[in-house]
Amino acid sequence: MKNIKPSLEKIVPKFGSSLYYQTFSQDKRNKDPIWHYHPEIEIVYVNGGTGKRQIGSHMSYYRNGALMLIGSNLPHCGFTDGMTGNNSETIIQMLPDFLGTTFFDIPEMNAIGTLLDQAKKGIVFHGDTKRRIGAQIESLKHLESFEKLIGLLKVLREMEKTSDYTILNAEGFIVEAAFEDNNRINLIFNFIQQEFGRPISLEEIASKVSMSIPGFCRYFKKITGKTFTQFVNEYRLVHAAKLLHEKQTSITDICYESGFSNFSHFNKLFKQFSGKTPSKYRNELKFAVS
Repeated sequence: MKNIKPSLEKIVPKFGSSLYYQTFSQDKRNKDPIWHYHPEIEIVYVNGGTGKRQIGSHMSYYRNGALMLIGSNLPHCGFTDGMTGNNSETIIQMLPDFLGTTFFDIPEMNAIGTLLDQAKKGIVFHGDTKRRIGAQIESLKHLESFEKLIGLLKVLREMEKTSDYTILNAEGFIVEAAFEDNNRINLIFNFIQQEFGRPISLEEIASKVSMSIPGFCRYFKKITGKTFTQFVNEYRLVHAAKLLHEKQTSITDICYESGFSNFSHFNKLFKQFSGKTPSKYRNELKFAVS
């Protein structure tokens, strides 16, 4: 098994800048999609492609790219890999107080301050808004530091003005956990990511974080708002949705490849999770635009 140590990502802005801006492409890909966290607020724009979206205890499958605003220390997973098929991925990262501790409290910036506070739960933008703001983000690439900063404030302003978004962890996920909780929950998440294809007992996962089974169950539900079984099954269902889009193999094979051992149970959970049976979900994929 691979190393599952949680990752506290160290982010170093370019000299002369208070924010970090980076573009990845097919020739220069982002790092492996492991669970990680960092004190910086993060904007991620994936231009085209399909993939998994895992932020806090939220899990979903995106199509036609993605635009996300992720708050400080909110654990999340990488959004692209060799199978994503995106044109590019752009990220902007900055500390919450990168413009001073009270900058977003002034009247002109108060609404953006509220947006950044909501980002502690994770925000995803949709449809034309996603693509329009994404194009603004990409246009910052070659600007000098001052113009890039002004451009970032305009991006945040556009995010604040729209209603075309969803807050991902509106209920249940404790995002301002202690440092040791961040380590523990990221270890759990990384373990699930690597081992979801096989049965994972409560005894095994509890022992990984040196807890009793009852203590682990209480802890996990408190942090995520979900039971461990529910969380693992949702991870498997998102993986299954990804496979339904990317592979032409049978739905039965996808069921087992996603970690389920009972096809009837998989069908039932998938319909509860997505509102559609796996076969209907696959048939409608070519008509869906998000």
